[in-house]
Amino acid sequence: MELDLVVRGGTVVTAAEAVRADVGVRDGRIVALGERLDGARRTLDAGGLLVLPGGVDTHCHIEQLEANGTVHEESFVTASASAFAGGTTTAICFASQFKGHPIGPTLDEYRRRARAALMDYSFHQIITDPTDQVVAQELPAIVAMGIRSFKVFLTYDPLHVDDAQYLRVLAAARRLGAFVTVHCENYQAIRFMTEALLARGMTAPKYHAWSRPPVVEREATHRAIALAELIDQPIQVFHVSCAEAAEEIARAQARGVKVWGETCPQYLTLTAGHMDRPGFEGAKFMCSPAPREAAEHERVWAMVRRGVLDVISSDHCGYSYEGSAGKAQNGRDASFRDIPNGIPGLAARLPIVFSEGVSKGRIDVTEFVALTATNPARLFGLAPRKGTIAVGSDADLALWDPGRRVTITNALMQHAIDYTPYEGLEVTGWPVATIRRGEVVMQDGRVQAEEKSGRFLPRGPYALTRGRGVFANGFDPVG
Repeated sequence: MELDLVVRGGTVVTAAEAVRADVGVRDGRIVALGERLDGARRTLDAGGLLVLPGGVDTHCHIEQLEANGTVHEESFVTASASAFAGGTTTAICFASQFKGHPIGPTLDEYRRRARAALMDYSFHQIITDPTDQVVAQELPAIVAMGIRSFKVFLTYDPLHVDDAQYLRVLAAARRLGAFVTVHCENYQAIRFMTEALLARGMTAPKYHAWSRPPVVEREATHRAIALAELIDQPIQVFHVSCAEAAEEIARAQARGVKVWGETCPQYLTLTAGHMDRPGFEGAKFMCSPAPREAAEHERVWAMVRRGVLDVISSDHCGYSYEGSAGKAQNGRDASFRDIPNGIPGLAARLPIVFSEGVSKGRIDVTEFVALTATNPARLFGLAPRKGTIAVGSDADLALWDPGRRVTITNALMQHAIDYTPYEGLEVTGWPVATIRRGEVVMQDGRVQAEEKSGRFLPRGPYALTRGRGVFANGFDPVG
């Protein structure tokens, strides 16, 4: 068998096992796993390295279009470079809907922009206004083109949906065989807390955390799950920051409800104290839900080990610190209410999770692969093409030096944002090469892929989007 590439002598890691093997690649796919594979046009020496599946990041805000006419400064080109620098080869990002407007024109423009990508990608469709036309005409067309997950926000102006609208989205998703992802924070509670804080002159970035304490996340998580259970629609709760919210997921899972939980590196490393910095600097660490106290990190890790939280994404959402289009777009004297939420994290995700998880003994390397590649690919209908190392899968690989110590700097992130919230964090474990569909796209920190070489990943029907067929009183409100 003639091969395009052999990755030789490394330890191949999947979510199930770690074994010494060569990986043979032809036409962008893995075609052989074994010892002493020969006959390749190119050989990469992976001796002493881990050979991991390329990371699958299922929560990224990239070049996202906003209702006010602005566009997120992280483009598909710069985001791809950052992903490759950190060992990630596939991302799912968000196409917007603006209230009072149809989805189609905005989605068309977003698809056009995404064609510049170097990495492979898919979309979640944000739904802010599930009108009759959207539900009956646009959502079926969106699913038919391979966009099989919807995103709803239970907070944020102008994105949030109320309970009635959320139920409409859940029902539409069930009819169409789509998956629903949810940002769980209570909109009215945050408004109430924010107004009370501002009335007392408490405006600094640190009060962002005060405006949305864990109870606000816990309540919305409980409600999101309860309504999904009513409709019998599977959901994933995004960016769980605390054990209180995770416990709501655990209780529902114990009842057999099809609900999954995701967390992010910021909830394993950052704290509310990071926002309590002089002047405006705390804005660098503002995201929602807010980072919690340091003691929460171990509680979140415990939920990861229990399998309650089985995906770790980046929630990459970058706003530069300097300039007028980023964090300071409403001025450096703006209150926490008016500072854009979000932090960059595409390149940092895998090194932080490996270092905090594997290197510090909290999880093993197979669990790391499950959390960062296999589980997200499976949950969003990308498996087995993505997220694993197996014959027939795409040859997406990260060659990983498990002992390499690196201090994170913004330059290493290779994104468009002018800072990283993880500046100065020392990690153990670092990618030395990234391979996308058999092509070496990053080696020793140098990204070398061409624009427009990424591929859109349409997603067909898959089992995890189907409900259990369990209804209160046996009555199906959708069927």
